[in-house]
Amino acid sequence: MSEINAESTTMPPVELRMPRASEREEMLAGKLYNSVDPELNALREKAGDLCARFNAASRTDHAARAAILDELLPGHGAGLDVMGPIFFDYGCNITIGERVFANFNFTVLDCCPVTIGDDVLFGPNVSLLPPMHPLRWQDRNVRQAPDGSAYDCEYGKPIVIGSNCWFGGNVTVIGGVTIGEGCVIGAGSVVTRDIPPHTVAVGNPARPIREITDKDASALQYYAQ
Repeated sequence: MSEINAESTTMPPVELRMPRASEREEMLAGKLYNSVDPELNALREKAGDLCARFNAASRTDHAARAAILDELLPGHGAGLDVMGPIFFDYGCNITIGERVFANFNFTVLDCCPVTIGDDVLFGPNVSLLPPMHPLRWQDRNVRQAPDGSAYDCEYGKPIVIGSNCWFGGNVTVIGGVTIGEGCVIGAGSVVTRDIPPHTVAVGNPARPIREITDKDASALQYYAQ
């Protein structure tokens, strides 16, 4: 093992392939990209400013909050309800269905497409995290470009969330995951793999523990009495 580790430290870092599309196109395609590209920097700064404006807006100023969300999240459907504060990398890479609710501290680092279905409920402190960083520090650390500027390389994996899902508080979803429709993800879970539809999943890493069936409707009657 020591010989393998010693050899790995001498291997040169992986370089961006050439020729290449724009860094934005490479990023959305899930390829290794330069995260400090000027276009990407500008998009993140715009999203950051919009998030700051939303977070500072009065909760009673519904028109201003709605206008900010329309600009920040052009791909959202009707009935979006967001408590705030919010934190998005780009916003423009997110598709949101209708009647989606997000509680406090909703975070989406959308360096790859994030797709959210209809009628999804997000508890407080939910994070959707597509970004991936290389495991080897030689590939991960900040480098210096020929012009003297600093940059680093990362890649992303998309996240897909089906309709009618409920996420408890403090749930983290890692890039590359698809969560089927009608799922419940328990509080504090870290979702690292796909979850089948109509499933309760909990834990770190999150694992399906049972199917959601019509029997759950009869159990709810207890709380209706």
